[in-house]
Amino acid sequence: METEQQEGPGELLVLFFSGRCNTATSRLYAARGAEKDRQPDLALEDSTRVWIPDPEDVWRPAELTRDYKEGDRSLQLRLEDDTIQEYPIDAQSKQLPFLRNPDILVGENDLTALSYLHEPAVLHNLKVRFLESNHIYTYCGIVLVAINPYEQLPIYGQDVIYAYSGQNMGDMDPHIFAVAEEAYKQMARDEKNQSIIVSGESGAGKTVSAKYAMRYFATVGGSASDTNIEEKVLASSPIMEAIGNAKTTRNDNSSRFGKYIQIGFDKRYHIIGANMRTYLLEKSRVVFQADDERNYHIFYQLCAAASLPELKELALTCAEDFFYTSQGGDTSIEGVDDAEDFEKTRQAFTLLGVRESHQISIFKIIASILHLGNVEIQAERQDDSCSVSPQDEHLSAFCRLLGVEHSQMEHWLCHRKLVTTAETYVKTMSLQQVVNARNALAKHIYAQLFGWIVEQVNKALHTALKQHSFIGVLDIYGFETFEVNSFEQFCINYANEKLQQQFNSHVFKLEQEEYMKEQIPWTLIDFYDNQPCIDLIEAKLGILDLLDEECKVPKGTDQNWAQKLYDRHGGCQHFQKPRMSNTAFIVAHFADKVEYLSDGFLEKNRDTVYEEQINILKASKCPLVADLFHDDKDSVPAPSTSAKGSKINVRSSRPPLKASNKEHKKTVGHQFRTSLQLLMETLNATTPHYVRCVKPNDEKLPFHFDPKRAVQQLRACGVLETIRISAAGYPSRWTYHDFFNRYRMLIKKRELASGDKKAICRSVLESLIKDPDKFQFGRTKIFFRAGQVAYLEKLRADKFRAATITIQKTVRGWLQRVKYRRLKGATLTLQRYCRGHLARRLAEHLRRTRAAVVFQKQYRMRRARLAYRKVRRAAIVIQACTRGMFVRRIYRQVLQEHKATVIQKHVRGWAARRHFLRLRGAAIVIQCAFRRLKAKQELKALKIEARSAEHLKRLNVGMENKVVQLQRKIDDQNKEFKTLSEQLSAAASAHAMEVTKLRKELAHYQQSPGGDVGLRLQEEVESLRTELQRAHSERKILEDAHSRENDELRKRVADLEQENALLKDEKEKLNHQILSQSKDDLARGSAQENLLMKRELEEERSRYQNLVKEYSRLEQRYDNLRDEMTIIKQTPGHKRNPSNQSSLESDSNYPSISTSEVGDTEDALQQVEETGLEKAALDMTVFLKLQKRVRELEQERRKLQAQLERREQQDSRKVQVEPPKNDIDLDQDTDLAYNTLKRQELESENKKLKNDLNELRKAVADQATQNNAAPGSPDGYGTQIVSADQRRLAGKSAEPNINARTSWPNSEKHVDQEDAIEAYHGVCQTNSKTEDWGYLNEDGELGLAYQGLKQVARLLEAQLQAQSRAHEEEVECLKAQVEALKEEMDRQQQTFSQTLLLSPEAQVEFGVQQEMSRLTNENLDLKELVEKLEKNEKKLKKQLKIHMKRVQDLEAAQTLAQNGKRHQELSRQVAVQRKEKDFQGMLEYHREDEALLIRNLVTELKPQALAGTVPCLPAYILYMCIRHADYVNDDLKVHSLLTSTINGIKKVLKKHSDDFEMTSFWLSNTCRLLHCLKQYSGDEGFMTQNTAKQNEHCLKNFDLTEYRQVLSDLSIQIYQQLIKIAEGVLQPMIVSAMLENESIQGLSGVKPTGYRKRSSSMADGDHAYCLEAVIRQMSAFHTVMCDQGLDPEIILQVFKQLFYMITAVTLNNLLLRKDVCSWSTGMQLRYNISQLEEWLRGRNLHQSGAVQTMEPLIQAAQLLQLKKKTPEDAEAICSLSTSLSTQQIVKILNLYTPLNEFEERVTVGFIRTIQAQLQDRNDPQQLLLDYKHMFPVLFPFNPSALTMDSIHIPACLNLEFLTEV
Repeated sequence: METEQQEGPGELLVLFFSGRCNTATSRLYAARGAEKDRQPDLALEDSTRVWIPDPEDVWRPAELTRDYKEGDRSLQLRLEDDTIQEYPIDAQSKQLPFLRNPDILVGENDLTALSYLHEPAVLHNLKVRFLESNHIYTYCGIVLVAINPYEQLPIYGQDVIYAYSGQNMGDMDPHIFAVAEEAYKQMARDEKNQSIIVSGESGAGKTVSAKYAMRYFATVGGSASDTNIEEKVLASSPIMEAIGNAKTTRNDNSSRFGKYIQIGFDKRYHIIGANMRTYLLEKSRVVFQADDERNYHIFYQLCAAASLPELKELALTCAEDFFYTSQGGDTSIEGVDDAEDFEKTRQAFTLLGVRESHQISIFKIIASILHLGNVEIQAERQDDSCSVSPQDEHLSAFCRLLGVEHSQMEHWLCHRKLVTTAETYVKTMSLQQVVNARNALAKHIYAQLFGWIVEQVNKALHTALKQHSFIGVLDIYGFETFEVNSFEQFCINYANEKLQQQFNSHVFKLEQEEYMKEQIPWTLIDFYDNQPCIDLIEAKLGILDLLDEECKVPKGTDQNWAQKLYDRHGGCQHFQKPRMSNTAFIVAHFADKVEYLSDGFLEKNRDTVYEEQINILKASKCPLVADLFHDDKDSVPAPSTSAKGSKINVRSSRPPLKASNKEHKKTVGHQFRTSLQLLMETLNATTPHYVRCVKPNDEKLPFHFDPKRAVQQLRACGVLETIRISAAGYPSRWTYHDFFNRYRMLIKKRELASGDKKAICRSVLESLIKDPDKFQFGRTKIFFRAGQVAYLEKLRADKFRAATITIQKTVRGWLQRVKYRRLKGATLTLQRYCRGHLARRLAEHLRRTRAAVVFQKQYRMRRARLAYRKVRRAAIVIQACTRGMFVRRIYRQVLQEHKATVIQKHVRGWAARRHFLRLRGAAIVIQCAFRRLKAKQELKALKIEARSAEHLKRLNVGMENKVVQLQRKIDDQNKEFKTLSEQLSAAASAHAMEVTKLRKELAHYQQSPGGDVGLRLQEEVESLRTELQRAHSERKILEDAHSRENDELRKRVADLEQENALLKDEKEKLNHQILSQSKDDLARGSAQENLLMKRELEEERSRYQNLVKEYSRLEQRYDNLRDEMTIIKQTPGHKRNPSNQSSLESDSNYPSISTSEVGDTEDALQQVEETGLEKAALDMTVFLKLQKRVRELEQERRKLQAQLERREQQDSRKVQVEPPKNDIDLDQDTDLAYNTLKRQELESENKKLKNDLNELRKAVADQATQNNAAPGSPDGYGTQIVSADQRRLAGKSAEPNINARTSWPNSEKHVDQEDAIEAYHGVCQTNSKTEDWGYLNEDGELGLAYQGLKQVARLLEAQLQAQSRAHEEEVECLKAQVEALKEEMDRQQQTFSQTLLLSPEAQVEFGVQQEMSRLTNENLDLKELVEKLEKNEKKLKKQLKIHMKRVQDLEAAQTLAQNGKRHQELSRQVAVQRKEKDFQGMLEYHREDEALLIRNLVTELKPQALAGTVPCLPAYILYMCIRHADYVNDDLKVHSLLTSTINGIKKVLKKHSDDFEMTSFWLSNTCRLLHCLKQYSGDEGFMTQNTAKQNEHCLKNFDLTEYRQVLSDLSIQIYQQLIKIAEGVLQPMIVSAMLENESIQGLSGVKPTGYRKRSSSMADGDHAYCLEAVIRQMSAFHTVMCDQGLDPEIILQVFKQLFYMITAVTLNNLLLRKDVCSWSTGMQLRYNISQLEEWLRGRNLHQSGAVQTMEPLIQAAQLLQLKKKTPEDAEAICSLSTSLSTQQIVKILNLYTPLNEFEERVTVGFIRTIQAQLQDRNDPQQLLLDYKHMFPVLFPFNPSALTMDSIHIPACLNLEFLTEV
């Protein structure tokens, strides 16, 4: 360091740009370079904050306790723990401590925004962002610093990708997606290739960062075709990680190779392919791993999946059993499932197109390497030779898996071949040599396999399309230094030297370009980079050249090579020799000095494998193995053949071997240098983007920051280099607009009068900063030296502080005045109240004196009154007592007289009663005696009567009834017995027959020579007899048991009926109680069920509309593909589509809706031919399915038609046989009327045919007489036949019901129309042969009759065949019914047998259940039958009405015709005037005018043309046309019109896909047409609000329910397109209007943003959107929708969706931007939200639910403004933020940034408190809102009050061809 301090000022820039990134150099630069890292205008005074070195934390904050004066040798500092420390100052350098940045600048997104740019400021900023805010990404100029959090963070989802897509790099918080978007945007804008260079130490997260960058490109630039190339690009990652990544001490998934992936894009910037280049695979890891490390992942994945059936032949076990996978100790990684990763690897291979056989071959090669490592080598003869056991199972497995000879491999593993000029020797090898050879072979096999897999991946990612541009992602190893550094670390550090050189030049170039663009005077410095170190490595006779030269020496060693390095480069400043070693050397790299051990350099550089082993592998039976090593032939040059002049004869077999040994292949170092040079050329030809990954700690702890490790990596990866290059000039940059907004409080009022902001900024800076070298004015920016922004921030804070003091002074004075006035007022009030109190006391005294006088007067009066009352009361008492005494005496006397009277009364009564009782007893005795006498006489008479016959008859009347009942019971038992006896007799007869049969067989067998067989048969017969007897006995037992059980069951049924009655009564009582008790519960339950049903309905509607949206997207994609196919097909030599084919002919994919017939497959085939082969090829699968379904429906239709015909024939026969009855039901009347009408129609048709035939005959006769049988007569006759046939067909087309079926007179079987036409043509064709029949008469009538009879015979034969087929079908149906009945019988028998095994109670229950199920099934069948009959009845009634109406019309027409003829006969001159009918609201048009109607009314209609007319006029016109088609019963016209309308609307919407007015216009018209189809459908549910006139306009013949569903789906598609257009217009305005624009002027301030300026801050803000622009745009949307008559409910839903989008976009930007998370932004947000709410109320849209969708944004704004200190504040935040998730709340608190130093940051403890209180919430894991989410739209029924006859069609529509009906 002493030599560095003695260098002059001219060497300062050399030291700086040479990359000597140590602290002493940076401090020396700060001391001698005008102290660029310290603010010179700020003296080190008391309370100045500085940074001082610290051995633990690298840098430590401190604060001065006393002022620093020039000459002081030390500083007195106060540390954070309030300890005082003396900091010595170097007397020579006088280096002062680094100054700290203001707190307001700490935690910035960009490190270049810091005012003081130095190492401690950078380290502290990264630490604060990482630990306090959990932000892992930070910008450092053009570099993105990524710190590995060692934890999964939810910041890489699809929503985050879409949030960063399309944004400028400075608009959002730092992220790897922002770098990827910047590269993608620059590629599209500048049309230049891009590169993303990801570097860092092992374990810093390079691979993950590169993977996320590729995922971003795959998502944003997805492939335009169906090749899924983006999925293949992502699928290459698990493969490369499996074969190229391994566990190290620093990283569990460390990439042990470098790779550069080029992702190719086409002209539309869609991914079309990719290519991968790899660098320096660490092959030594295959055979050796250090402690706590692993081999490559694929080895452990194979071992984990060894139990799979397809991998059994690999003979693998666990990884601990193999030497190559167990050297590092633990073979597992915590949290990693190798078996699961193996499945992912296989899936990736499959996705990339690697066949299963190749995969198995790959796994075999990898498994063979493991077996090769376990081969046991035995030493012999004192280690001079060694051998391998022939029974070694691992060697056998190795040879079997690779398909090589076991004996040859066993021999050449232990021997080598030496070729000399004379002979070839085979030499044995020592044990160490054999081990080295085996390891070299394993490494070579794996390296070849690795290269082959990379080649296959590139083939899978290759594309034949032309690549327009590409983005490269370089994932390469960072600078490495270990305790022992070898050849791999040397190559890695060499590559990092080259990359650092490119990085330094690019950064310095950008700085110079920025200064020149801003026209700032800047001296171009020719800086010195690390080229000397690179020359030391790669220059001529450098380290690599000397290494290659030593490799060519036959006896070259590592020690000799090291000695050559000492001799050659001993004096180089970047090369040093260690003091204690002669085999190591030190290279001073840009990051640090690294000591390399030369042992193994030559061997690794040669990378040699014995040729004999390679030749064995070339001869492998496995094709993949042979291909791997045959590729080496290309790299070996051909032997020299220029030996013609040599006189020595050499054998032909030896020169190739000799030449191959001499002409060695290129060394590893040479190959690596070449590939690195190619990589640098590629990077220099692209625009680079840098990502520097930093490893925060070595323990892999989540969110743990080790300052020592971090600063070491920052020095090595070039982050501090960027800072120093920026600090060399003007690191702080401000736009004039931002500077004016931030520091306008420093501007004087008179200067603000000027409107030129640049002039104001110039004058302010010149007055504030006196040194003109501290700042420069550019064209759009102001550039500041380091520390000037901190000085301006100090001035700003002082200004604020002075203003605050003034405000405080004024407020305090005001408060004192208010206090004085309040005291004065209080004094006056007290005086007033005291005086009032005294006055009230005097008045009280006077009042009491007067009251005392009144009291005395009243008391004396009361006392006199009491004395008088006392005397008077005494006199009254005496009088009362005297009078009472006299009265009592009188009363006693009266009482005594009354008692005497009572006694006399009772005595007299007793005497009378006693006399009466005596008389009554005597009378009773007399009566008893007389009655006994009469009874005896009666008894004698009854005894005489009992002996008579009549009495007996009366008694027997009741007995006869009982006897009759018993007789009936006996008869029933006899019947049952009879049935049982019949069954028994049947069984006996069957048994007898069986016995007879058996006897015959027995006799037959007895006659045959087989006595043993006969004996066996006899035994079997005897056994059968015994079994039969046993069955008979069991049957009797079962019958008895059955009868008993029947009796018991009857009793049980009776008991159960009684119990059932009791239970019913109890049930009714309980029901009454439950109903009375649970009315409220039912109401609540129903309310909850309604809510659940509503929610489910909303979810179902949302899913359905998403499907509709997906359908429309696929339809659009199909149209695009069809257009592309059309373009491709239009090349020369190919078939072109018809020019008049519409691009939207196939847009209507809906089924044809017809009420008369089902379409045939021929229509489908014709449609396929019309739409072209392209679409047919695409939809052939769907077409075949539809064709199959059509055939099934056609067969079913024919069956139903045949059944209907049979039914009609039966009914007709019944009508003919049976006499007419008066009670015929309605169905028979209907059928009879229908058949009669059909017969009449057929008779009329027959008459027409006869008339045509007669006319033809006459014409033929006339022509024959004229032409005398000319040769052309048959042609004329045939022409007339054809014309007659055409007229006949025209007549049939006029009556469609006759078209359906044709009836023959002599046949009861109906004949199809095609058969009838064929027969008629057959008759017609015979006329051409009449001239050859000489034996016939002139007109050929007999021939015609003969041919007609032949055709009729054929038809009758066809009818008979059809009848036979029908009969066979009926027989098959009956057989099927019989089989079904048999199965039912078997099932019932099985059920009965199972029932017998159950208990009686279970049998009863089972029987009841069976009966209930049977009755239920029968009931359902009957219901279905009733429904079918009702439908059939309705259909027949409808047809009958139609036919009756036609008959009536026909009769009326005939009547009119007759009347017309009669009138014409009477008077020919009379003109009949047509009576004009009233307009019925129908419009008629001809079929050929349909295209014109659609063109004028749909495709070419402009919404402006209908201004001032009825809203939704096209919908009303279309419905009137549909109504007329319904009125005339033309289903084809209805189908064609609706299909053309839908296709036309789709065509218009596709053409105007970004026109809001047109989309809104057709949304309103489509909804109105849908409402009309509902309102006039005839359904009572839609007709409740109709008038009588409107009910007359309902459809009569067709049910368009399915078309209503089609229109509903179309409305959903139009609604989604409307929302998409509105969102596309509003989305660019939202962020600027809601977050950036100052709605409240002067509220928000602008902070320094560093190198990455915000896009909105680049301009003066004149072009930024404000909230008024958003409101104006939404008002325009609302006006358009209202003017076009869109339903109010749909308008509400539109604005609910738009407000949700505004909320989502604003909140997502708030969550991803640190610069807007402040108190002032919260105030701006609340103001903007209130303006939006006021707009909603003003437009009467507050009921739309839009305010509820803004609730998360409202709560986020409140969260920014609430206090965030105490636990009470935390509770308030938790209770308030109900619509925000926990993740969103924590994110906002982490992002909260004070704009002024008076505000305080949110502490980490407060955030932890919030997290603890919200941990019980079940919030979704998604951080951002899905701004693409769309609420399900609902189209409520909105009937129109207009009638169809009141609508006027304007002339501007050009619809003159429509006729009002």
